[in-house]
Amino acid sequence: MTAADATGDRSVRIDRFRWWHIDAVLPIEADLFGVEQWSPAMFWNELANRHHYLVATESGRAVGSAADDVLGYAGLAVAAPDEAWVQNIAVRRDAQRRGVGRALLEALLAEADARGTRDVLLEVAVDNAPAQKLYAGYDFEPIGIRRGYYQPTNTDALVMRRTRD
Repeated sequence: MTAADATGDRSVRIDRFRWWHIDAVLPIEADLFGVEQWSPAMFWNELANRHHYLVATESGRAVGSAADDVLGYAGLAVAAPDEAWVQNIAVRRDAQRRGVGRALLEALLAEADARGTRDVLLEVAVDNAPAQKLYAGYDFEPIGIRRGYYQPTNTDALVMRRTRD
């Protein structure tokens, strides 16, 4: 699956996230999430539980494990038929604002729809306005706050939900 980026001259390729991508996403995790980053074991657990994970690369480049190949990644845990949870969406800093996050989110939502889930939920840091704006553009609405959700920084999370009609 490919999606044109914001400049229109490159495209983003979305593929299944496999175990060999774990080493490539860890530097992105460290850069974006610091002390709250996921460990390799957390990614292994998500894959072992057969959650739907995707990786974004530039179209035309081979999908490999090199960190330079991976632009971003995202995951979805489906509890069909009622709901699905976006586990994470992360885009490498130098690839942000190119439509990568949007392509990943659209692919997750398509998977949730294909599985017949009515509600898709997610948590996002209360201070992450750009992500909240992205989600609002896809009909996610705030439904609550989880106080101190992100540890060890004790940052609150905004819970957002998108309901399919």
